[in-house]
Amino acid sequence: MAKKQKLELTWIGKENRPKLEPRILIEDTEKSYHASHKVSDNDIFDNMLIRGDNLLALKALEQEYAGKVKCILIDPPYNTGSAFKHYDDGLEHSVWLSLMRDRLEIIHRLLAKDGSLWITIDDDESHYLKVLCDEVFGRFNFVANVVWQKKYSPQNDAKWLSDSHDHILVYAKNKEIWRPNLLPRTVEMDKRYKNPDNDNRGSWKPADLSVKTYLEANNYPIKTPSGRIVNPPESRCWVVSESRLRELISDNRIWFGKTGNNVPALKKFLSEVKDGTTTITVWLYSDVGHNQDAKKEVKNFNNQDVFDTPKPEKLFERILILATNPDDLVLDSFLGSGTTAAVAHKMGRRWIGIELGNHCETHCLPRLKKVIDEKDPGGITKSVNWQGGGGFRYYELGPSLIQEDKWGNPVINKSFDAAMLAKALCKLEGFIYQPNAEFYWQQGFSSETDFIYITTQTMTADMLAKVSDEVGDNSSLLICCSSFRCKADTYPNITLKKIPKAVLKKCEWGKDDYSLAIKNLPEAPVLKEDVENPKPKRKFGKGKYENPKQQEFEL
Repeated sequence: MAKKQKLELTWIGKENRPKLEPRILIEDTEKSYHASHKVSDNDIFDNMLIRGDNLLALKALEQEYAGKVKCILIDPPYNTGSAFKHYDDGLEHSVWLSLMRDRLEIIHRLLAKDGSLWITIDDDESHYLKVLCDEVFGRFNFVANVVWQKKYSPQNDAKWLSDSHDHILVYAKNKEIWRPNLLPRTVEMDKRYKNPDNDNRGSWKPADLSVKTYLEANNYPIKTPSGRIVNPPESRCWVVSESRLRELISDNRIWFGKTGNNVPALKKFLSEVKDGTTTITVWLYSDVGHNQDAKKEVKNFNNQDVFDTPKPEKLFERILILATNPDDLVLDSFLGSGTTAAVAHKMGRRWIGIELGNHCETHCLPRLKKVIDEKDPGGITKSVNWQGGGGFRYYELGPSLIQEDKWGNPVINKSFDAAMLAKALCKLEGFIYQPNAEFYWQQGFSSETDFIYITTQTMTADMLAKVSDEVGDNSSLLICCSSFRCKADTYPNITLKKIPKAVLKKCEWGKDDYSLAIKNLPEAPVLKEDVENPKPKRKFGKGKYENPKQQEFEL
């Protein structure tokens, strides 16, 4: 039997993976914001708005939030080749795939076991992104491709077909345990239920008593109260047996019409239906809004600088209804104009938003302040009866821990104070930063008996002996210091590491930009045949292909 070959998406530079530095987050208290008073007992104040490269920001969150995020909703640059005002959306295809892969891998680790990922994307990259997500999440965990009708009228100047939809790729962390919530029932749905026979169980609507699945035992004639004989439609049968039918008639659950002459129908009572409805995979703009709705919402807080492709609040509201419950944690690492954070806040979800550009302050900050102050009348405000309240903390990524001195030697960044250094080393070594007021050498822990101490001073033998006694035989301590004056293995309960030497190989230091920018294009390999027989038009070096588009991707 032939061995099944694993299909995998490949592209130039796929093997190149960044060694990310887990940066610390520094709060800017002047930009953090909260309501002037408590509005309700459900107010949430510990939301996070982070300005910085979103790959580094995701890495900064990983240690604390791995396995804790219920829903991640991202609207990445579509890589359409268009010149977007707020970000470069015309990337080389392989760069886009590499940088999306790097983000998806951390996103997968951040998601809770019963969490889900929702990605908005268009036709240019949706099918490649689907295969990439299959690779990161596993094909089995693909849930659906939702089609969102983003435009309400055709684009008459389209060269080919007028695109009217975007995709929303949905993945579960574990599809075996993840289930979407039901959509709330609408007034229109409930209006279909009447009570023509004044049944004391309330309103109902008739349902077909026949079914396609054929059973010979359920193919029998029914005599109506008027005396008419009714048989099931051709190639169908009744959904219940004769004995069950008699029970239903006795319980007044079969309707033969006011005159008793109609084809029998099963009475479905409103009081017995599910509290909601199962969503379908086609979402019309009449239900969840379109791009023009979204632009109007953005104008409420910035009418001078409107995003080209914002998403309406109703669209994200539906996603959060399906994927979350109140107080669940939502994350958006491509926050854009702040729609995800605004919707999550109004719906009583905790949120983390990450945005790199200036619009973090020109769009996200003013929008979220208006939401908190109940000065945002647009979007879903009325439908969820939003009354304001809550708040968020504003963070920026800390600088790189290691920098070069004037001679090119790696040294600890001079901007780091003792607390920043301790936080950074805790992240690098996998410890939780939590200084102990009683024991100065307990600056963080990885377990109840394993601790870390960070200092820039030289640890002498006397100092180490004293610390070792305090640590005791039942605990262990990692000391990161500039130097130490004893053998590294002198004390069995202490591990010694020199900084910065001990961390130099852990990460790429001093790199602040992993953004979706063309300068991040991986360099193509230079092959011997290209040197000996140069072909100016060839840029990608696999030899057998002249056109780079022919060799970028292989399944």
